[in-house]
Amino acid sequence: MDSNNFIRSQKLLELSQRFRETKSVFQLSVDSSSNQSTQSERLKRPSRAAVLICLFEEGDDIYVILTQRSSTLSSHSGEVSLPGGRRDENDTDDIRTALREAEEEIGLDPALVDVVTVLEPFGSKGNVSVVPVIGILWDKQAFNPLPNPEEVESIFYAPLEMFLKNENRREKEIEHRGEKFLHHYFYHKTNDRVYVIWALTAGILIDTASLYQHKSFVVDTTALKIIGEVLDTLIRYLSTTSSSCGLGFYDQTTITISPPIQVEIFTLIINWPLD
Repeated sequence: MDSNNFIRSQKLLELSQRFRETKSVFQLSVDSSSNQSTQSERLKRPSRAAVLICLFEEGDDIYVILTQRSSTLSSHSGEVSLPGGRRDENDTDDIRTALREAEEEIGLDPALVDVVTVLEPFGSKGNVSVVPVIGILWDKQAFNPLPNPEEVESIFYAPLEMFLKNENRREKEIEHRGEKFLHHYFYHKTNDRVYVIWALTAGILIDTASLYQHKSFVVDTTALKIIGEVLDTLIRYLSTTSSSCGLGFYDQTTITISPPIQVEIFTLIINWPLD
């Protein structure tokens, strides 16, 4: 992808950096020694799949690419999902699985996607472990959607922020194998259609949006300076108190509260309930 052909927006640059700082899970490569395991052991292990959370900017919003599965599929027919599928034996890792499936399903060239992080796996029905792979589509205009009619009925986009709002959203508690789960349903109208985003897909996108919101918190520098001064005063007080008590837990010369931690504490303070 030639970055000289378009301008990368500041919003996407900041978004990609925040996700890059997110701890990724270890990418499991295909292990040839697994072929030597017994059949019973293979049946106990969950199958592995990966989905692509492909984000791009349009207007002032960040959007994610979603699909409605074909009504002719044998499983999850007609449901909304992220591009993705089960790992093939030739896939070297989860990233390769997600990019390959996205290319097969919606015609997304892997070269257009900048993978920034991989999230922890989600468990699903059928003993399948689903790994979300987050990627940035810097040049939306270069993407020419080509839905595979055998797998995909339609392709659409939804704003990432909607998965943090209560608007057009409902919840339902269901029971599966003796355990209760809370399912979230989001109703998104676009292209004169209403899509229902729920189950695993909704859960993955809620987590992704929550991670984005948490990392994107911005604090006024003056306010951050004030909270820093308060913390310094608190440290000095604790240092004096602990020394007089002979505890030695606090040592002013060794305690350092970094700006990110100050931000976290400041976030707690401004969101502290007053009633």
